[in-house]
Amino acid sequence: MNEAADSQEVRDFLTGIRVGDVLGGSVAGISRRRDLAVLLDGFPARPLGTVFATDVSWLGSSAAAVEVGQRVTGEVVAVEADHGRVRLAMTATEHRELWAFLGARRPGEILSGTIASIETFGVFVALDDGPAHPVFPGVGFIAHPELSWRRFESASDVVRVGQRVACEFLQFDTWNGEARLSLKALRPDPFAAFAEACRVGRRLRGRVTKVVPFGVFVEVAEGVEGLMHRQEDGAAWLFDGAEPGDELTVVVIKVDRARRRLLLGADAGPGGDVNPGGDTGPGGDAGAVDGPVRTAAN
Repeated sequence: MNEAADSQEVRDFLTGIRVGDVLGGSVAGISRRRDLAVLLDGFPARPLGTVFATDVSWLGSSAAAVEVGQRVTGEVVAVEADHGRVRLAMTATEHRELWAFLGARRPGEILSGTIASIETFGVFVALDDGPAHPVFPGVGFIAHPELSWRRFESASDVVRVGQRVACEFLQFDTWNGEARLSLKALRPDPFAAFAEACRVGRRLRGRVTKVVPFGVFVEVAEGVEGLMHRQEDGAAWLFDGAEPGDELTVVVIKVDRARRRLLLGADAGPGGDVNPGGDTGPGGDAGAVDGPVRTAAN
């Protein structure tokens, strides 16, 4: 068979395969990285199936001894037509009940459970419904940015082991076999409320939370921080002795709702005239700067 005919035959075969299908075949080869090449049932000409080493078994490579010629079954996680191959996950068929449960979840769905473990990289949640995870403390997982809108030092500042929580389902993480969740999605966003009420030019009293080479971050409302850039007119003097905890008066110069950014300027004081065209509020204004808002998620 020539190459063109072979390529057409491969494309025709792959056309009938969908993500989520369960395919069987025989192991044709094992790479140095322990990835498997699989001769799929229905296409014996050459291996079109690939199983990465991490997708062979939840039990680890030592317990997942696979040999050439062995029959295997896996769920399709990707159809890569351009490369002429199908990616399979044997882990999905190893725990069919777990995969079926996660595959039936939809973004925005509310899942409840109990905080099972707090790690440096996130929080595991033992869900009320569905099977247990074969490796992790819980099927649900909350990454740090999804814990709270407010800034925190440690996940234990937000939740505790044994705490009951309700979270929004974000996605099915097929790599780890878990439900990615958001705790903050079900709680009010303090920045949204602030942006609705605050006007450009308004003078606010705030507390310095962080001093960095390019500016000062100031908390102007609970859970809402903005950046006053070092290059802002009238702000240079602040950086010589500013420390976290210091209180100062700033002026709102830009509220970016879409990017959740708040830009601040130095207060010119009563009668100040830094940007006379703006909304002065109770006092002076400030010129334009740029920089990110820092909230609990940052």
